[in-house]
Amino acid sequence: MIKYSFLLFSIACCFFAKAQTSGAQQWVDKTYKKLSPDERIAQLIIIRAYSNKGVETKVLNDVKKYNVGSICFFQGGPVRQAQLTNYYQSVAKTPILITIDGEYGLGMRLDSVTKYPYAMTLGAVADATLVYKTGKAIGEQHKRLGVHVDYAPVVDVNNNPNNPVIGFRSFGEDKYRVAKHGIAFMKGIQDAGVMASAKHFPGHGDVAVDSHLDLPVINKTRTQLEDLELYPFREMIKAGVQSVMVGHLSVPTIDNGKNRATSISKNAVNGLLRKDLGFEGLTFTDALEMKGVAKYFPGGAIAAEALIAGNDMLCLPESVPGTIKAVRDAIKKGRLSWEDIEQKTKKVLLAKYNLGLSSLQPVDLDNLLNDLNANTDEVRAQVAQKSLTLLKLANPSTFRNEFFSWPLKKIGK
Repeated sequence: MIKYSFLLFSIACCFFAKAQTSGAQQWVDKTYKKLSPDERIAQLIIIRAYSNKGVETKVLNDVKKYNVGSICFFQGGPVRQAQLTNYYQSVAKTPILITIDGEYGLGMRLDSVTKYPYAMTLGAVADATLVYKTGKAIGEQHKRLGVHVDYAPVVDVNNNPNNPVIGFRSFGEDKYRVAKHGIAFMKGIQDAGVMASAKHFPGHGDVAVDSHLDLPVINKTRTQLEDLELYPFREMIKAGVQSVMVGHLSVPTIDNGKNRATSISKNAVNGLLRKDLGFEGLTFTDALEMKGVAKYFPGGAIAAEALIAGNDMLCLPESVPGTIKAVRDAIKKGRLSWEDIEQKTKKVLLAKYNLGLSSLQPVDLDNLLNDLNANTDEVRAQVAQKSLTLLKLANPSTFRNEFFSWPLKKIGK
């Protein structure tokens, strides 16, 4: 009887899974067929928006004229962002994927929202369940505001003290701690129904240059990369992270092309990330406006190069029409194909379906700010308590002897 019941349960699960898959595929195919060729390209584009600037003409034009696939919100306020989200969604032909760079919650970008602890603080917490709880709270916060993707967590290993851009954004210099906490944080976000994104592949920790300003170079062997930088990403992929953000890094052992950043490298994206590490989820480029790539590939050229490399979504290219033109030119030259665009666009649409965009509801403005701040203080207090770290000197007497033998005039100065 038990075996019979289990058999019926298994059959029911199979039918349910097939129905879900069928429903997703039907929505993806139906939505895709409604798109013009240019709109199919535009679905791969993420544009910038600010809620402290009201309805921006450029944003509205990109949504209505080109039907862009995604908006990334920056500075502003939560109620204003909710209002703009509802408005842009209401005028969009295809539901918009709303994203934000909220590594330590919405407070990283928005006023009136309390910030959650930095990753470095979470790195001092031994208990990964508290890191999961923080990620879950941040995910629920994003979900409440109608945000579908949080570009977090940072899983770069912070092993270079001269790094100008990672620092407190990393869980630390121990690759095992970075991987463990990255997984816990990611699972929290994704269990809340929001897509997490491991960044900045293949690892932005050991650099002394900010990729916002120029292209950092990492001169390491493949063995060294495997041993350190790639370890957290490999573990995150095994654990089910839904997306990866590819950084603007020059790594000659991956691709020795002149000024060929990993974000526009076939060797890095299609080769290392997809083939070698087996990642099948969405890939986002880091912002294409950053000087690490923009100074070498101006205009829409960088966007086309990023798609040729194997990326799915283009984060903040210079212009939507310029990107569409560059991609069309690449197709004419045989460097891309319409089959490539179809595969990527349908992949983006499937992600939208899985994130609930096929039955999108407006963001509820009632009690919004209170809801966003509901769990922040409790989580912050627990993290503060658990992250206290006692520093011990290897030989306390050495410090004591050196301190008391130090000339007082030095202290006076």
